[in-house]
Amino acid sequence: MSRVEESIDVDAPVRVVYDQWATFEDFPKFMDGVEEVTQLDERHAHWRTRIAGLSREFETEVVDRVPDERVAWRTTGRSVKHTGTVEFEPLGATRTRVRMAMDFQPTGLAEKAADRLGVLGIQVRGDLRRFKRFIEAPATGTGPGSGPEAG
Repeated sequence: MSRVEESIDVDAPVRVVYDQWATFEDFPKFMDGVEEVTQLDERHAHWRTRIAGLSREFETEVVDRVPDERVAWRTTGRSVKHTGTVEFEPLGATRTRVRMAMDFQPTGLAEKAADRLGVLGIQVRGDLRRFKRFIEAPATGTGPGSGPEAG
């Protein structure tokens, strides 16, 4: 198993940040390589990804959810093996630290090579930066400056 841990501070209240992260269908808007996420029920989602030229489809299960604090998941199939946690820490009324930790089992030659090169860490850092831009942008409807008082 390999592990990746990254964090980023975003200029938005913890409730807004948590609610946006818990909207899995929006992940393709800020996660590079995530083509589609379909929420199957409250705990399960189907993912279609293409990362570093590798296409994958798999399902995840939310195994722990504490509103405004954390979401933890695991994959449920055999082809993709990973678990992860995203934690949300308020840094005041309008700022939140987002921490992501993922454990994954690379399979196949290409995934093992990508793992040795740190591709997942690079991917996670980029996804968190894109999430920051997404959540802070007025156009999303969730970031500061959005909503009726913005216009």
